[in-house]
Amino acid sequence: MPDLPTPQDATEAALFSECWDAVLSYADLCTAGSAAASQLASQAFSTGIREARDAEAGTFRMAGRRPARLPRIPLLLTAVRSTAAAWEESGQGHKLDPDLRLWLNSDKAARYTGAPLQRPLALRGLRDLQEPDAALLWLAEVEALPPAVVARRLGLDPATLSDELTQVRGLFRDRCQRNHLDTPMDAQCRSYARLLDAVTRSAAADTPPDLSRHLATCVQCAEAAACLRLHGGGLPGALAGGVIGWGGLAYLERRRRAAEVRLGAGRPEPADADAGPPNPGAHKARVVRNGLLVAAVLVSLLALAVSMMPGGSTGDGGTAADDPSDRQPVAGPGFSAPVTAATQRPSTPPEPSESSPRAESPEPEKPRQEPHGTNSATAGKDDPDPSPSRPATCSAQYDLVNEWPDGFQATVTVTTERALDDWRVAWSFPDGQRVGQMWDASFAQNGSRVTATAADYNRTVAENGTLSFGFIASWEEENSPAYDFALNGHSCTRAD
Repeated sequence: MPDLPTPQDATEAALFSECWDAVLSYADLCTAGSAAASQLASQAFSTGIREARDAEAGTFRMAGRRPARLPRIPLLLTAVRSTAAAWEESGQGHKLDPDLRLWLNSDKAARYTGAPLQRPLALRGLRDLQEPDAALLWLAEVEALPPAVVARRLGLDPATLSDELTQVRGLFRDRCQRNHLDTPMDAQCRSYARLLDAVTRSAAADTPPDLSRHLATCVQCAEAAACLRLHGGGLPGALAGGVIGWGGLAYLERRRRAAEVRLGAGRPEPADADAGPPNPGAHKARVVRNGLLVAAVLVSLLALAVSMMPGGSTGDGGTAADDPSDRQPVAGPGFSAPVTAATQRPSTPPEPSESSPRAESPEPEKPRQEPHGTNSATAGKDDPDPSPSRPATCSAQYDLVNEWPDGFQATVTVTTERALDDWRVAWSFPDGQRVGQMWDASFAQNGSRVTATAADYNRTVAENGTLSFGFIASWEEENSPAYDFALNGHSCTRAD
């Protein structure tokens, strides 16, 4: 690390190393070069550490309720944002990312420094938690650290960590609900506040159409919904976006990738800056690799034994092991990336527009396997095309909601002239975009083709009705709009 504040003890030295990694990661997003990133991270780190120490010293001097403050890592990340704002005001804005400069000069940035009741709900909810609870929530949800690592760094019992995290999530939701009701809002938002609370408490609850339309147009209520809905996997994004602000979702994705590297996903394990037990991820990777080698040897020996048996002949002079159609893979190609919905093979057949008709396919039909790692229980079922006997006349609208370096958020709205008992929407990406998270539907991606399947609560669509869902995806060089939309296997017209 560069010249930073001197740690007061060994515990703080280990914390400094962990925090510096997070600060430098966000500073790199905020700047236009590595030199500027290091400079911004150093300045923000020093400012944030002084602020944290002053707050802790003030807490010991005063009696009564503790002042609201963030845990160490999110506090330092907000220091990066405030330091970047100071750079912009002092004429050093040329060192910052151009999109960040636009954000700093918009009303969105003013929310983080304006009236307390107008600040993002996730920021207020995290501040209202006790600091150990807030640190547990942030490390587990945003930093994506393994439970064993979180327990070790916070001094918790690994056996009870899951229960404690569930309780903290509930506390966070309660604080956000209370803060949402305390927020000044117009009459329409006020009328939906209680309904929003009820709908977000259960994963099986249906969202009324009028509330769904309201959430699509009201930023304040949409933020509240993201904080109140603990199911569906949207809490990390709500925390990162609400606390950090600009680049929150991009930072979240970086921390996910960093966590995969720490777990030894096919890469060398970096040295752990803080002293402690051996990294459990590296040990797990070694166990998996050794298991694959043993499995490969056993299966090879079994294949050799079968080929030498008298009954192993195919009748044409060869052995059963020589028939390519009967071969099965011996083992996987080593230690692969984590299984997600984006890497799964779709549970439904490919669209007719992409391949020849199924009746003309030369390959025999193989048993289908349930996909894993999706965000909805509906993704794993093996059903035929929904409503196959009722062609759907439809139009599809693709809206880019937000975009940041290497990521974006979009929504898809499909209008159907016929009533549907179930639905499946497919489309293609022209530039290799990859979906990472989806709400109001489950998904699978095969190459450039993405298939979204209805959730349990929105399967049915009325005649001349609409269905919609949103997602977050990654992109690299280009981010052209999606094309070739189809509903239940039938092409849709574009409604852009």
